Amino acid sequence: MEDFSSSISIALVPENIAKENRRAYIPEKLSIGPFHRGNRAFKNMEGQKWRYAFALLNRKPNLELESTIDKCMKAVHELEHRAKRCYSDIKLPGNEFEEMLLVDGSFIIELLIKYSNKSLRRRGDPIFGTPGKLFDLRCDMVLLENQIPMFVLQRLFQVVRAPEQCEQSLSDLLYRFFRNMIPGEPRNLREKFNDEAHHFLDLIHNCLIPTVSYPIGTKPQDETETIPSPAGKGIKPARELKRAGVKFKCRANNASLLDIDFKNGMLQIPPLVLNQSTERLFKNLVALEQTRCVNLPCVSSYVRLIHCLISSEKDEKLLEEVGIVTNLLDKDVRVSGLFRDICEGVTVEEDFHYEGLCDQVEEYCEAKKRKWKKLKRKRKNRSPGAVASLGSGSSSVLVVAVLILVFTALGAMFSALSFFLHRN
Repeated sequence: MEDFSSSISIALVPENIAKENRRAYIPEKLSIGPFHRGNRAFKNMEGQKWRYAFALLNRKPNLELESTIDKCMKAVHELEHRAKRCYSDIKLPGNEFEEMLLVDGSFIIELLIKYSNKSLRRRGDPIFGTPGKLFDLRCDMVLLENQIPMFVLQRLFQVVRAPEQCEQSLSDLLYRFFRNMIPGEPRNLREKFNDEAHHFLDLIHNCLIPTVSYPIGTKPQDETETIPSPAGKGIKPARELKRAGVKFKCRANNASLLDIDFKNGMLQIPPLVLNQSTERLFKNLVALEQTRCVNLPCVSSYVRLIHCLISSEKDEKLLEEVGIVTNLLDKDVRVSGLFRDICEGVTVEEDFHYEGLCDQVEEYCEAKKRKWKKLKRKRKNRSPGAVASLGSGSSSVLVVAVLILVFTALGAMFSALSFFLHRN
């Protein structure tokens, strides 16, 4: 019997992760996929989804709408069972599930096309004409519980030919729509945008996979450990590392936000800009890894490392001064608290990506510490106190020697005087 658990790529966020802030995983404006379908909060957008889907399906020239819909329904029907295996929990009947895939998939494709081709937008379009609406939709479209499989979009994009004004491929459209969502502005980003990802959140995760590797340390580590507090195992806070001799530098021109490096006492970290979408995006990327929908927990490792580095406002200020952290959130939102919330309930197993890096930093700090202790001992031996002590000892010897000479001379004088007195 086939093991379908390995094909699950879209899952409900576990309660141990979501319990502190369930809203971070729930869409605010737009429902995509089965998990939040039917929620009254998305009633207005449901109508907009149908209008966009109709615009896409009714655009193909020389063919009637009914024929186009039939082709799309046939394509979706062929993908139904494969698509259902992508979800951890499905309660929709077959016909409703297929309708959902068609409407949601067609809406997304039309949205991508309109975003890249302004001439196709209608005047008064509520999505593009309402300030902040597109930003909200884009944020909803990268939530773990709000996805449809990428292969459904691929198939629909093949069946429904894009308008003549749109010459882009599906991967081109995805790049234009989501590129500003990728933290760190990595180089060669376009090459990472392809339609081989499982869904949109997985696409962003693929863009963040680190390219820098580290030698694995030999120190023992528990098989599973909860993400530590800044004082726990991992790496010391930034201010403590600075006191230990570690320098910080903003690492430019990176292939990934997660490409952190340590060379010659310099910890080089790519710039991180914190905005309104940062917390939700990181929380959902971590949830994607924690539900085992992907095999590489690199983002969980990253948020753990940053959480350890920034344990206070002083750490945050230190990294801001060198350009590593830019906080665009409200003044009362602290980076330390933000990453503490992101790490809530998250576990990191033995494949913690930065284990080797942490070992390198710790070994450097220990070597510096030993060097300073040795230097301190040398200075102590050469200090004025030591010289004074040595001088004091010499003076004592001199006094004793003088006293011996004096007493010897006096003894000789008394002996001579006694001799003369005795003769007389």
